[in-house]
Amino acid sequence: MNTADAIITCTALEKHYTRGGETVRVLESIDLSLERGAFVALMGPSGSGKTTLLNLFAGIDRPTAGSLTVDGHDIVKLSRAALAQWRASSVGYVFQLYHLVPVLTAYENVELPLYLQPISRRERHLRVSEALESVGIADRHAHYPRQLSGGQEQRVAIARAIVTQPALLLADEPTGDLDRTSAAGIMELLSHLHRDRGQTIVMVTHDPATAHHAQRTVFLEKGRLVDAPEVHR
Repeated sequence: MNTADAIITCTALEKHYTRGGETVRVLESIDLSLERGAFVALMGPSGSGKTTLLNLFAGIDRPTAGSLTVDGHDIVKLSRAALAQWRASSVGYVFQLYHLVPVLTAYENVELPLYLQPISRRERHLRVSEALESVGIADRHAHYPRQLSGGQEQRVAIARAIVTQPALLLADEPTGDLDRTSAAGIMELLSHLHRDRGQTIVMVTHDPATAHHAQRTVFLEKGRLVDAPEVHR
């Protein structure tokens, strides 16, 4: 791959934690480039470092060593304030358990990230309405999370993640808490965002059926990339 086409490039990336005086090496020597506009699944057994790697891509955590460039930004070198600003505008994050604010409506949950951007109230309304429509949940805009099904909550969470028009959409087990029918609907939605809107998506999953929706599958084991065959579509 031409590195100019890569939205994520990491070289010798490592993440270590210290617990009880011992060093836990969560990620070791990760060399990886992911293409802009791709749909990539990160797979591996529990504890392999998948979510840690996703959090590094999001700038939620910082690497112990190595280099990491995301959407043209050397995020390792960004200050805390600059990193927060970059993350708010460039990254959308979808969690397994939705993380919606229970006292806010679907509309208000989706609107939240836009308060960090210098746009007008009218522009906020247009973006929220478009995001809700794009995930098929516009008719539930006035509902609170407790009034929605799990699949509907995840659709609201995805709308919240894309409302800032991020360069990168990260999803951590987005179907892990859903029944099979709801999970299929969410994966069709993510496939639509990738196929029809050109959204770059990196998704953590342990489910081969979920990973099948991605163009490329990258495998981690014990914090390292392994030579399991990658899947390209």
